[in-house]
Amino acid sequence: VQISVPKSKCEEAVKVAIEVGYRYIDGAYLYENEEEVGRAIREKIADGTVKREDIFYTGKVSGFCSKSHHLFSCFFLCCFWAAMEACKDAGLVKSIGVSNFNRRQLEMILNKPGLKYKPVCNQVECHPYLNQRKLLEFCKSKNIVLVAFSALGSHRDERWVDQSTPLLLEDPILNALAKKYNRSPALVALRYQLQRGVVVLAKSFTREHIEDNFKVFDFQLTEEDMKAIDSLNQNLRYDPYQG
Repeated sequence: VQISVPKSKCEEAVKVAIEVGYRYIDGAYLYENEEEVGRAIREKIADGTVKREDIFYTGKVSGFCSKSHHLFSCFFLCCFWAAMEACKDAGLVKSIGVSNFNRRQLEMILNKPGLKYKPVCNQVECHPYLNQRKLLEFCKSKNIVLVAFSALGSHRDERWVDQSTPLLLEDPILNALAKKYNRSPALVALRYQLQRGVVVLAKSFTREHIEDNFKVFDFQLTEEDMKAIDSLNQNLRYDPYQG
């Protein structure tokens, strides 16, 4: 579950998610709610719902490789990755990965002289209108897990996104499949990713949506269904900060 939600709702959302069965919590310094997330996790450990080792929490170092960063280069990235490896050696983190990396950037790390740990995951925008097929194939070939954010194409800030772009969850094919399985278009879009071997982040903060998203494990799409959803790819990005 992705926790970029209002502070006032964050703590309760995390507790509900853990109670429902979520164990992967995606956070970031920029979300400005790390304290609330931490309190919720500690409370659910204290009441016996989970153990700390059951929870996989992701944090992020912000902005070091934005497209506007003039220092971004193979040398800079390799130095930064060496620092991340040192964090793992020091026991500060269990795993290290990347976000919004393309194949070329991943290869910079993988070809780093003296590489100790390769990225365990690469978190990118990914949904039926941007299925990231080539990047997914590359990541699988390197045993790197692809993690999908904006999996429902829900990021449509009018300051950045052309409001005439199609709404993913109104797509006729997704809606036809939703009717076929008596599920929501959102669940069909999430299930599509799981069957491709993609880890999905679902940003929710109401109990109803948190519980509904967990029903993604209750059905399975056919090979024909998967091909139909594959055909929806338009290389369409909703997130304004990536590209």
